[in-house]
Amino acid sequence: MNPRLTNEEIADAIAWRRALHRIPELAYDEHQTSAFVAEKLRSFGLEVETGLGGTGVVATLKRGTSDRVIGLRADMDALAITEATGLDYASEHPGRMHACGHDGHMAMLLAAARHLTKSGRIDGTVRFIFQPAEENEGGARRMIEDGLFERFPVDAVFGMHNWPELPLGRAGLTTGPMMAAFGIFDITVTGRGAHGAMPHQGADPIACMFQIGTALQTIAARNVSPMASAVVSVTTVHGGDAWNVIPGSCRMTGTVRWFAPAVGDLIETRLKAIVSGVAEAMGCAATIDYQRRYPATINNPQEARFVQDVVRDLSPVLTLDETIEPSMGAEDFAFMLQERPGAYIWVGQGGGHGLHSPTYNFNDDALPVGAALWVAIAEKKLAPAA
Repeated sequence: MNPRLTNEEIADAIAWRRALHRIPELAYDEHQTSAFVAEKLRSFGLEVETGLGGTGVVATLKRGTSDRVIGLRADMDALAITEATGLDYASEHPGRMHACGHDGHMAMLLAAARHLTKSGRIDGTVRFIFQPAEENEGGARRMIEDGLFERFPVDAVFGMHNWPELPLGRAGLTTGPMMAAFGIFDITVTGRGAHGAMPHQGADPIACMFQIGTALQTIAARNVSPMASAVVSVTTVHGGDAWNVIPGSCRMTGTVRWFAPAVGDLIETRLKAIVSGVAEAMGCAATIDYQRRYPATINNPQEARFVQDVVRDLSPVLTLDETIEPSMGAEDFAFMLQERPGAYIWVGQGGGHGLHSPTYNFNDDALPVGAALWVAIAEKKLAPAA
């Protein structure tokens, strides 16, 4: 198998990636991005539909007579981070940047789409899915609710993400749980304010919140089985305005992660019990906003093994990392995998600054590698009958 891109295709992919890097847009506001993607797809001669999930784009390539159909998905949104890379193609939108490599994901899929339009090695249909709002806002779910798989049916769907922890030229995926489920909590503790020198005259919400934050760590340590995976992280605490005043209230937020649904249920139950119990014991009141955002990303074993075989066939262009372990990070591609069999793949970025860093930049050398993998998946999945 040799789905290598030409030098011209690689140069175009780099140019597209850098053009997209300049115009980062947040969830459901990817209007420039969507227009850029749609224009390129139409220029390749593909059938293009826009507006799914708000700003999503779906392009269709059909060759031959087979009724087999696959979907290949890239995410489009950026993050609310001020870029600090100093690049000559840095973000032109203040306070926003492609700090997670979605610019690279789009460029890889665009390059693969154009390459596949000229390929004589597919018999079937490929859906190129460009999804909004992967970062926290569930764009995959919204596209599905808009009829993604009813209007554009697929037999299997595949997603890809760059992974800085993997060396360039390597890829990996599991045959089961790949990324964790994701929830958030927002806790407000209300007490009774007092002078800092006379705490006995009030009910201290700060002291209460300290106790809650410590007790929350016992959920993973003492309630969840050591054989399971769980994370409970407090990430913000806000309260008070003066060094000598105990405030009347304070607020804490954070995130939780899990794989098994029963563990997710346990975390929610214990978190709510701890918050209400500690607050009552310390003479305060607490309100809790608890939201389950994304389910766990679970690769279909058959489709995951298929992709692993594709990667092995691509050697030495791409090498399979046989030791990949699941991540406690989350990914809304999980919603697509709940609807259709498929797999989620990590492709090596080759180090550098980590995802969601203001100094992160997608490695352009990974573009031809990721695009070649997309092409190989399509050509093997939709190979013409002998």
